Amino acid sequence: MEPSPIVQTASGPVRGFWRDHGTPGASAAFLGIPFAKPPVGKLRFAAPVPPAPWTETLDATAYGATALRVSGDDNLIPEPAVPGKSTLNVNVFTPALDGSRPVLVWIHGGGYTEGSPASPWYDGARFNRDGVVTVSISYRLGFDGFGYIVSAPANRGVRDWLAALEWVQQNIAAFGGDPARVTIGGQSAGGGAVLTLLGMPQAQHLFRAAMSISGALADVPLETARGRAERIAALGGVSADVDGFRSLTERRIRQLQPKAATPRKGVGMVLDLLTEGLPWGPMIDGDLLRQPTVDSLAAGIGADKPLLIGATDDEFTMVAEREGGKLRMIPAGILLLPFLRTRAIRRAYLTSNAAQRAKGSVAVVGRFISDHVFRVLIPRVAEARRDADAETWAYRFSWVSPTKGWACHCLDVPFWFDGLDREKVASLAGPRPPQELADEMHASAVSFVSDGEPGWPAWSTAPGIARVFGGDGAAVSEDAYDSVLALV
Repeated sequence: MEPSPIVQTASGPVRGFWRDHGTPGASAAFLGIPFAKPPVGKLRFAAPVPPAPWTETLDATAYGATALRVSGDDNLIPEPAVPGKSTLNVNVFTPALDGSRPVLVWIHGGGYTEGSPASPWYDGARFNRDGVVTVSISYRLGFDGFGYIVSAPANRGVRDWLAALEWVQQNIAAFGGDPARVTIGGQSAGGGAVLTLLGMPQAQHLFRAAMSISGALADVPLETARGRAERIAALGGVSADVDGFRSLTERRIRQLQPKAATPRKGVGMVLDLLTEGLPWGPMIDGDLLRQPTVDSLAAGIGADKPLLIGATDDEFTMVAEREGGKLRMIPAGILLLPFLRTRAIRRAYLTSNAAQRAKGSVAVVGRFISDHVFRVLIPRVAEARRDADAETWAYRFSWVSPTKGWACHCLDVPFWFDGLDREKVASLAGPRPPQELADEMHASAVSFVSDGEPGWPAWSTAPGIARVFGGDGAAVSEDAYDSVLALV
């Protein structure tokens, strides 16, 4: 039996465990390593503080505590909640402790209020098999991570990302990784986090490349964040300052968050999302984030870093489908009227989405929600980086789930990770998802993380060009995102 791997980090020694040692797919896992002190007591709502050093070997064979407190059993991605106070931690998966390999740092999604780095979907074993060290990181969620508080540092969740990436720079070489070859990646809110970091001057020394999968930006205006914080304080009966909010338990704040931001359900919640944006997430605080992310990218921040960006075709069409009984009998043009008030824009959008229109109003509204929140960001970001020194590569994920009926949100994640055999994948992708598609996508991700190129023409060669994964037409399309241009 192989001895447990032990690594000396800057804070102290940690013990992990081997998987399939001695085989081509061998990897070592180190779970729940703290990169900051527990954000409790006086450190709640504070910037992350480096952990106190330790001398006894830390057991890193089980996932650490998560900021998520209730397991997301009903979510598309399995999201375990692990109790405990030390919620700021990293998980490292590596093929070997020697060498200097490229590194993928993964930031989980969940709308900035949910999600867990302990998901089996984010296990880095298949990336390890292909020579990539993989790290998943945690961060504070919801109001604790992103709410506005007088006399407390803003964007605490963003500061957690930065602290985790600093830990990677300081320690990853001891796990067989190269700190000069770090790619940050993430999906949904995690993909938005990637773009936020890409456009942040303070983050530029922490990574070499960026991979935004179905990225959802928050860019919450400061006044909006302040108003939501005041509503939480009023609902909780406390003062809107750090002492007042500390007097509310985590559980109480989680109960108040939805009421303070998007109290409506169903269609009302979707309307709030489309008109007001994500309720919690990185805010334009004038310090870490001084302007909206796309503006930062257009100003040249992150221009030296390659970017891979894309989305699924029907990210949120399932949301519209749940309200299908209310939508099917209303013409699509009327349903879009509150959002596309200009007749010419509305007509252009409907014309460019004729295929969806033929499927009915639910398909059009679902595609519009998907476009508004996710897909329009691809041409916006790619065009903002048109003059960047490093290239931008776009993709579309068009393979339709046989169980959901759409190329929906989260469906592509197990393809990127080559994890079609993981827990709950069958419920989303069916019993026989195409392994050849996972082979293609995972190989593209490995190529991008390793060499900075995914294997198809960059956006600069023909604006609009993208790799289409799982579609019925050509693998590379020069008009992949033409259907969203009316919204740009």
